[in-house]
Amino acid sequence: MNIKKLYIYALLACGIASCTETDFSDNYTDPSKLAETTVGKQFSGMMYSNRLYVLPAYRDFFVVRRITANRYTQAVGWVNGENQYVPGSAAVEERWDVYYNFMQQYREIQKVYNGLTDQEKVENRVFIIAATTYFYDRTQQIVDLYGDIPWSEAGMLSINGGDYQKSYPAYDKAEVIYATMLDDLAGFADELGSLPINAATEAGFKTQDLVNRGDIGLWLKYINSLRLRMLTRVSGSSEFAARSKAEIGAILSNSGSYPIVENNDSNILFNIFSLGTLRSATDFQSGLEDWDGNIAGKAILEHMVSNSDPRLTYIFEPGTNASNNDFLGLDPMMNPTQQNELVLSQALSIYNRSTLSRNQYIPGVLITASDVHLMAAEYYLKEGQDAKAKSHYEEAVKQSIGFYEYLRSLSNNTESPSPVVPTDASIDTYLGMDQVSWGAASGIDEKLTRIAEQKWLHHNVLQSNESWAEMRRMDKLKFNFWVDNSNQQSTPPSRWMYPGSEQTYNRENYTVVQPQDKLTTPIFWDVN
Repeated sequence: MNIKKLYIYALLACGIASCTETDFSDNYTDPSKLAETTVGKQFSGMMYSNRLYVLPAYRDFFVVRRITANRYTQAVGWVNGENQYVPGSAAVEERWDVYYNFMQQYREIQKVYNGLTDQEKVENRVFIIAATTYFYDRTQQIVDLYGDIPWSEAGMLSINGGDYQKSYPAYDKAEVIYATMLDDLAGFADELGSLPINAATEAGFKTQDLVNRGDIGLWLKYINSLRLRMLTRVSGSSEFAARSKAEIGAILSNSGSYPIVENNDSNILFNIFSLGTLRSATDFQSGLEDWDGNIAGKAILEHMVSNSDPRLTYIFEPGTNASNNDFLGLDPMMNPTQQNELVLSQALSIYNRSTLSRNQYIPGVLITASDVHLMAAEYYLKEGQDAKAKSHYEEAVKQSIGFYEYLRSLSNNTESPSPVVPTDASIDTYLGMDQVSWGAASGIDEKLTRIAEQKWLHHNVLQSNESWAEMRRMDKLKFNFWVDNSNQQSTPPSRWMYPGSEQTYNRENYTVVQPQDKLTTPIFWDVN
């Protein structure tokens, strides 16, 4: 971890509804005057500091995902080139630094909270639960990219009074991080529903909460749905198998105590309510479209076309020069020269600009109902409860279709063709087709493949990091990749390597994990 590059973010003091980016800047507090802040302001500051890695934006999509997860999942098409399966240093450093700067913000919340009286801690407990849940969501993504990371001792520069030597952090085992997060989230799930919140705290929480707007019910669903995601991710690991089975069963069988995201009305999203407050007008447009980053991959497009997927025209649009407005994805096995000619021809399909990249109101996606139903379908399938698995599987598809309709309804852009509105009949036809159906003759492996396909289709380019994690874990989608014989990493990796800054600034601790710092080292939950 590059301690010398880290800094303490200032403290957010205004609510999202009325603030512009200038207002945010003007209301940050000098870190040297820490006594002037509150836990609530720090909570907003933490969310705001990380917003462009939750909301679709330029650096996340262009610098990072364009050359990593978007390609590893074949959500996009690209022109093959040398070293394309080695995550670039700019992407690796960017993702690492953003997370640890974000962690600094979280540590400041802890610092302020720990300085309160016992009564003040009770009054501010809701902020700590929400902040930690959000922090754990982001942490899971980093662990799923790198494996072991500096964690329990990391981000402590401010808490350690600026002592650099004391603040170089050791690496925590990925398994230990997961276990800690699962323990804490289970506690939050039991605690938050009965937590006393006075009127002043409730009002402050609604103002400072940039995600769920102070809705305790949504935070409970966030907590339990995040638990489901983490438990599902580690369910194949021998260390977590029994725990995952027991806790997933407890969550799914007791919605009264453990509510989850079951429909699109309760999706956990980082919403845009006022243009210009959180993201510039063209931030996502540039992030996805620049350098042809929005070209459709052949596999995902052909799956949707051949199965008459009701989401097709919401997610993709034909290329400018497409023949008869046909949908055409870029084949990863073509010769690079031919690929480049197709790209230049503008005959290739692209991700729908009005639904996605030019939709200035598109939210940041944290957890959706479709995600949750697919996790439930997998659990019940493995438990031999086929009827329940089928019900959740079909509901996942319906919720996904509704989600993309919702995204398009938010858009203030009309450049792309109007999508074909799904009907109940078209959805039923899609669910009934042989390639998608949950037929009685299908075995468990085939049904798991159907679940994996629906995750991939739902996540596509919008949640490509989550898609890549689930593809590695489930190992059901078999794609053809051009083999890069110029590099030892000739196909997509199993993980990212640590940034070079770790070897430079945190060398003593890095040497402990150096033997496993290879692109071919799987994350502990990747047991297939």
